[in-house]
Amino acid sequence: MTATNGRPAAGSDAGSGPGEGAGRGVGRDDTVAAVVRQWRSVHPALDTGPMEVIGRINRCAALLQQAEDAPLRRAGLSRPEFDLLGALRRTGHELTPSELAKETFSSGAAVTKRLKQLTERGLVERRGDARDRRVAHLRLTDTGRDLVDGILPEQLAYETAVLSVLAPEGQGELAGLLAELLGRLEGRTGALRA
Repeated sequence: MTATNGRPAAGSDAGSGPGEGAGRGVGRDDTVAAVVRQWRSVHPALDTGPMEVIGRINRCAALLQQAEDAPLRRAGLSRPEFDLLGALRRTGHELTPSELAKETFSSGAAVTKRLKQLTERGLVERRGDARDRRVAHLRLTDTGRDLVDGILPEQLAYETAVLSVLAPEGQGELAGLLAELLGRLEGRTGALRA
């Protein structure tokens, strides 16, 4: 999915016909189908099937984040800040910045910057380690915990509404396929980076 940012180029239609890529035999009417057709016209010998899966996952993720961040914006939070607060809430114990980075798939520098903002807002508090002054232990303040607990139901209601376009069995099938893909990718992270 290159050069379109999920948008079809001018003059392209959004559907794809039978026999095309991952949606073989099923007509598609989305931006990724248009991108795939464009690449096929440029490189007809290439198998663009992976693009139909990865491109749709990326496009769905981008659209979901744009819309679902509305409750967070109202609370004055970014998605990465909420992820840090959520990690502290769901684990139920203090975490170090490096543990938070692992929990949220973030860089150490990004976590440090976000923690500074969250601490200044009174949502997170730091406690120094008695044995190693370089280590900080972090936990939610009461205000931080109340904020997370207040936003989470609204977030889940939004996600339920988004997924309601799929039948319950379709949701289960999609969750299973994504879990299988994620499990395999997490097990191969080092190999994929090489």
